[in-house]
Amino acid sequence: MKVVAFNGSARRKGNTALLLDHVTAELNKEGIQTEIVHLAGKSIQGCIACMKCHRNKDRRCTVDTDYLNKCIAKMDAADGILLGSPTYFADVSTEMKALIDRAGMVAKANGDMFRRKVGAAVVAVRRAGAIHAFDSMNHFFLIGQMIVPGASYWNIGIGLDRGDVAADSEGLQTMDTLGQNMAWLMKRLGD
Repeated sequence: MKVVAFNGSARRKGNTALLLDHVTAELNKEGIQTEIVHLAGKSIQGCIACMKCHRNKDRRCTVDTDYLNKCIAKMDAADGILLGSPTYFADVSTEMKALIDRAGMVAKANGDMFRRKVGAAVVAVRRAGAIHAFDSMNHFFLIGQMIVPGASYWNIGIGLDRGDVAADSEGLQTMDTLGQNMAWLMKRLGD
């Protein structure tokens, strides 16, 4: 089993990465292979609504000039998908939004190609807006017929500067619980 995690932060080693590291460490303890893909520095443009993915049905976006099709291929090959984003103006980063919109459109065009995969979202936040960002990523999972595990609280970590979320003990415990629950669910679905 494999989980691919996408870090939608502009900081490769920021708070969002630290939260994803906690979740993936728990998955690894359970024998689940993980890969973290950092979107920082990668070009991913927004959806242009050309609808060619609905005509082609080839599990790819027709726009092939950026990093998105590599992300879609990783999602398609994985059993679970983790999305992580900082909170930017009460929502996900632009890179995460572009990933959600285009991967979601391709998935819909190809018979909900992520259906029944396990999906979870984590959010780094300074103060407020995390729940809206959390909802944005969970909407991607739910409209794609994916299965979303719960945790001990909403999957958020509080911090502003790099590494600040390491002081959020409740947030880190939530990430650990999420990783444990995600692993448990994936194993049950794999039976």
